[in-house]
Amino acid sequence: MPHTINDFWLMVWTDHVPMIVMITKLREKNKVKCERYVPETSEVYNDIEVKVTRSTARDGFTVRELFLRRGNQSQTVVHYWYTAWPDHKAPPSPKQLVAMAVEVEARRCDNDNRPRGPVIVHCSAGIGRTGCFMGVSIGMQQILEENAVDVLGIVCSMRRDRGGMVQTAEQYEFIHRALCLFERSLPEQAGE
Repeated sequence: MPHTINDFWLMVWTDHVPMIVMITKLREKNKVKCERYVPETSEVYNDIEVKVTRSTARDGFTVRELFLRRGNQSQTVVHYWYTAWPDHKAPPSPKQLVAMAVEVEARRCDNDNRPRGPVIVHCSAGIGRTGCFMGVSIGMQQILEENAVDVLGIVCSMRRDRGGMVQTAEQYEFIHRALCLFERSLPEQAGE
């Protein structure tokens, strides 16, 4: 929202957020879904300068590298913007979202496999598309660590923390399709 953009960037700065995943357009069906909080080139929010240093278009999403400066300190943030997802629905194919989720997960940790910091994920309301992306990300980790996945358990756990996560049956099915696609993309394990 217009009055929370400065607070948003303060949160990003204070919590050392390495990545932001945005899964909404700025406007959908002639309604504002999200204020433009990433500048076209450079902008100062209170005392935090945010500058876009690189923007790369991928299939279904855009990756922006951001340079933040506050006083004599600086940090970088990667902004993923997925725009091919209609509100209250699911994309026709999970391919683009899975590709983005794989990239986000690969960049989320440092060389010692420690998380770099919290990742911000948002859509317009923060429950449907956000819940799907988080469900896919958590499910990918379950598959890699346990060679199994419990989508219902993931969604129920998310809903205990934030009611309404994953809004429709179509979105729930989409998580399943995305995780099937992800699992099929993994190399075969010897002896399995």
